[in-house]
Amino acid sequence: MNNQKKFAIIGVGGYIAVRHLKAIKDTGNLLLATLDPNDSVGIIDSYYPESHFFVEFERFDRHVDKLRRSGVQLDYVSICSPNYLHDSHIRFALRSGASAICEKPLVLNPWNIDALSDIENEFGKKINTILQLRLHPVLIDLKNKMDNASGDIMHNLDLTYITSRGNWYFNSWKGDIHKSGGIATNIGIHFFDMLTWIFGNVRSSIVHMLTTTKAAGYLELEKARVRWFLSLDYNDLPATVKEKGKRTYRSIVMDNQEIEFSEGFTDLHTKSYEEILEGKGFGLKEARPSVDIVYQIRNAAPVGLKGDYHPLCKIS
Repeated sequence: MNNQKKFAIIGVGGYIAVRHLKAIKDTGNLLLATLDPNDSVGIIDSYYPESHFFVEFERFDRHVDKLRRSGVQLDYVSICSPNYLHDSHIRFALRSGASAICEKPLVLNPWNIDALSDIENEFGKKINTILQLRLHPVLIDLKNKMDNASGDIMHNLDLTYITSRGNWYFNSWKGDIHKSGGIATNIGIHFFDMLTWIFGNVRSSIVHMLTTTKAAGYLELEKARVRWFLSLDYNDLPATVKEKGKRTYRSIVMDNQEIEFSEGFTDLHTKSYEEILEGKGFGLKEARPSVDIVYQIRNAAPVGLKGDYHPLCKIS
């Protein structure tokens, strides 16, 4: 196929990388090179066994440069590396003549977005980020409903996301706030993006609880008051979830009514790639609001159980 795009992946050994491998395959494109410091990457064989694999960035960099000098130009570099490396790897992609597709969080700090905007303009390439909840059919319908609603109605929401993690998590880069950005950044950013996308900009933010394993707070948006709770603690899971042998629970209750969106996640990365390949990917502008929110949460002084806090704060 003459219109096949050429890809590389940085961080191909990570948990999320398989969704990118599948998305590249599902959209009919080529994967020329992959990088990960860990070599447990046999999953590549299910998608692109012919792809060149490197464990050292320097050799990966040299290979990409040799490809370019021989007339083989990468179109995209997909970035699935640890959060604190995203900024550097995005810069590498653009310097190499490719556009970037980066997992969330795009970067850890708001000012990094300003610098990336300058680099994007310098090289004439696009920085795309994966904000897959914006492509979920149930949430698209909810946004359309909010956009078409008349009057200044304020909705009340409780957002709960519990995704229990074992001891490995806290001994990996994910447990280091300087590398992951902490719990709100690492597991919450896509929910904060979804909330501001649907209900508007932040008017005020209060943090009630902030530890290594859980965080909770209150957001007032243009169209909603949101009590949110994030946890990595298995003990916070509802008994009904534990009985089913599951380790993850997500819930959004709006005006005392559950918004059911537990299904429909399977192919959202492929859908994201389809949008990006059509020039409709989410970029720096879309990424900024949630990066701002989690930066503020990370640096906030928790007020404790005061005001309108999430009910699970009492239990935790």
